[in-house]
Amino acid sequence: MSVPPYPSGGPYPSGGPYPYVGPEDIRRAVPAGAEGYTVRDLAGLTAFAAQDEEPYTYVVGLDGWLRLAPRRSEHVACAGGGAVLGAGEISFSRTGRGWEVHEVSNQSTGYCPDPDCWPAVAAALDRAGVARPDGFTHALVFRRCERCREINVVREGVYVCVFCEEELPLLWNMAPRDPPGS
Repeated sequence: MSVPPYPSGGPYPSGGPYPYVGPEDIRRAVPAGAEGYTVRDLAGLTAFAAQDEEPYTYVVGLDGWLRLAPRRSEHVACAGGGAVLGAGEISFSRTGRGWEVHEVSNQSTGYCPDPDCWPAVAAALDRAGVARPDGFTHALVFRRCERCREINVVREGVYVCVFCEEELPLLWNMAPRDPPGS
């Protein structure tokens, strides 16, 4: 099945695009022209993947392609500094049928994508011909506290800031941090 790239400006699967919301000094450190390895097909994944089940940092670019980088890489570097349709960590296994996703999450504190970015991740994996689960094997819910502006991971459905105990919004609100002094 051929999946066309997402044209610049949309339409995008639900949830995206996600702007970078992490520390600005990390984004500024991304070298011009840097981005993760673009996985266009199974041969490309084979060329990049060092071993089965090794976790990688991934993003789905605005063009709909899956990009991979070593696990301890910053997501914003993997994305070349721009917005993404999805981001997290992923590992692969080789089976008799080829590559398949072993685990996949939306764990990215640089982008804090909502679990509803899954359709973009699934489309990128399908586009590359990689077998995948029906959803994230581990999904995180991120919210920014409107009082103290800290990023929180919502655990067990409790939408309360772990830093100041303020109630957290039910809807995704991870706009970039306010500039210093604002």
